[in-house]
Amino acid sequence: MLLVCCLCGAGPLLMVQAHAQTIHLKTENYPPFNMTGSDDSIIGISTEIVETLFKRAGVDYTLELLPWQRAFSLALNEQDNAVFSTTRTAQREAKFKWVGPLVENNWVFLAKKSRNISVQNLEEGKGYRVGGYQGDAVALYLTDQGYQMDLTQRDELNARKISRDRIDLWATGHLLGPYYAMQQGVAGLVPVMTFRETIMSIAFNINTDDAIIDRLNAELEAMKQEGVVARIQDQYR
Repeated sequence: MLLVCCLCGAGPLLMVQAHAQTIHLKTENYPPFNMTGSDDSIIGISTEIVETLFKRAGVDYTLELLPWQRAFSLALNEQDNAVFSTTRTAQREAKFKWVGPLVENNWVFLAKKSRNISVQNLEEGKGYRVGGYQGDAVALYLTDQGYQMDLTQRDELNARKISRDRIDLWATGHLLGPYYAMQQGVAGLVPVMTFRETIMSIAFNINTDDAIIDRLNAELEAMKQEGVVARIQDQYR
């Protein structure tokens, strides 16, 4: 799925420099931040913020939805590529140039309400079977904390795994997990602990022109000040 957007017209020198270069944006299916719409378009909170941002800044772009590890690898290794919604972590910080934050994303443990599971801290969580998905920042963080994760290729598969008691806890985003559970027809899940509050941004290949990064960050701040970002977020509440 590929969307191409070219923005033409006169503008100040910085805009001319920016739109002479096309940024190839990659994203994954990570509702409600980025996902496929009913007409196969790419929608979501982050997607709308990013597309509005690029159009306002006068930066040409393409947009493609891919599996996470492929999208991340392209942004990491290929010039003029970028990926969102990317959690900005210490491990990733120096590998990319950043525009953001776009949105907040709290990391939680979900459990079946009927299990009456209580987790007060990360150490207690290690006593349970914890599900996540490969390459995700949530799973990588918990692995660094000493967790033995039960990983899938796609996060939505964890909804069925927890419903069938194949895992005890599902480590996921506070909006993503409930969305996938509803989509999979899995009810009765509750958050038992929020273990990290994070922000998600656009991660650009490290060789991206600084002028583009500076312009996009400035325009994103203007969008926040004008209430544009808040209005986009309100559409998904």
